[in-house]
Amino acid sequence: MSSNEIKKQAEIKMHKSVENYAHSLTKVRTGRAHAGILDHIQIDYYGQMVHISQVASVTVSDAHTITVQPWEAKMAAVIEKTIRESDLGLNPASSGNIIRVPMPALTEERRKELIKIVKSDGEDAKVAIRNIRRDANAELKAKLKDKLITEDDEKRSQDEIQKLTDKSITAIDKLTADKEKELLTV
Repeated sequence: MSSNEIKKQAEIKMHKSVENYAHSLTKVRTGRAHAGILDHIQIDYYGQMVHISQVASVTVSDAHTITVQPWEAKMAAVIEKTIRESDLGLNPASSGNIIRVPMPALTEERRKELIKIVKSDGEDAKVAIRNIRRDANAELKAKLKDKLITEDDEKRSQDEIQKLTDKSITAIDKLTADKEKELLTV
């Protein structure tokens, strides 16, 4: 594997880390309803675990209510129970085969807890990126030791990997700051 391939692989992994962090932020609710909050919930559909979007239509009916309409009427009770037992702290109510999930208002204390969680997740994402940098640099050192690349090539590649790392960490910091601002907005 050449130094360019090592850099490209590191770039792809760092990009995925940032994407995963951004996706995990969608699960942190801000008091406003959006359909993505229920994305990670899985429903037992005839013995098979599937995402809620595969068994029901999930829409936002207003700023504080998510509407879930199962495609099969008998799935309504299962979906309602699964949402209630999820880690989101939501209390759905069904009327017929439509499930309404009201988003409770966030207290100041809960907002601060969520900010701590977001910052902790951001730090974990940064650690993952730094680990990718460390692994890529170790591969470059091994290539240099085996005389497959020159010292100049190794140094240049390490500098480029550091720039990728800085760019990814800046992206994570921006995502964290944006989510914190969103959580503090009442």
